Amino acid sequence: MRTRDWDDEEDDAPLGGTRERERALKEVRAVYRQADAAYAPYSCPASGECCQLAITKRQPWLWQPEWELLSRGRPLPPPRPDGGCPYLDATGLRCSVYADRPFGCRTFFCQRIQGPSRQPAETVATLLERLERVSQRVAPSLKAPRPLLDWHAEAWRAATKA
Repeated sequence: MRTRDWDDEEDDAPLGGTRERERALKEVRAVYRQADAAYAPYSCPASGECCQLAITKRQPWLWQPEWELLSRGRPLPPPRPDGGCPYLDATGLRCSVYADRPFGCRTFFCQRIQGPSRQPAETVATLLERLERVSQRVAPSLKAPRPLLDWHAEAWRAATKA
């Protein structure tokens, strides 16, 4: 019998959708748990500076299943006037979706990271390949991840037209 490369742990209530989409979201959560485990020896100052996207000029890039996990089952926040991640809390210091934060948020650290001198680059690359495979199963037309703010802007336009 073939061993799966994702786990069968029960997650919270299903987010809805087709069986394959639910399976994909479950696998994304498993990838996230593995990324968290790979970065467990590291710490960050948790200042929220990396979430100030307009200032850093950097943002996480998400595959479709990551966006679905992030955006389903919760209200879509409005864009922030300061250009920060729309999922920051009102103070602009804490992530309001921390458990479902994207892969790029889990694996990006500023120069103030503390921990072993070498980050787990091989693990990150392997997990990124898994995210791509999951995305290709449910969204084969999407050939690359997209910036978080692009996903959010598209959803915001659709929500405000309704």
